[in-house]
Amino acid sequence: MLLSLISLDDHEIAIVTDAVRQWCGEKKLDIDSVEGRRAITVAVDLLQMNTRGDRLFAELSKQLDH
Repeated sequence: MLLSLISLDDHEIAIVTDAVRQWCGEKKLDIDSVEGRRAITVAVDLLQMNTRGDRLFAELSKQLDH
């Protein structure tokens, strides 16, 4: 899980963790659960694919809620 965050700067890490915490909170999941770790990986991938920070939560939800 932490390896996926290494390539990000502090601001990007904050964007990812905020979006994942929000998603996990809405789903009533622990961020350290399998689903939470998957959400972190997906969020990092989305951010690295140039998803805007203010759209990350929406895109994360779209990807994980199928």
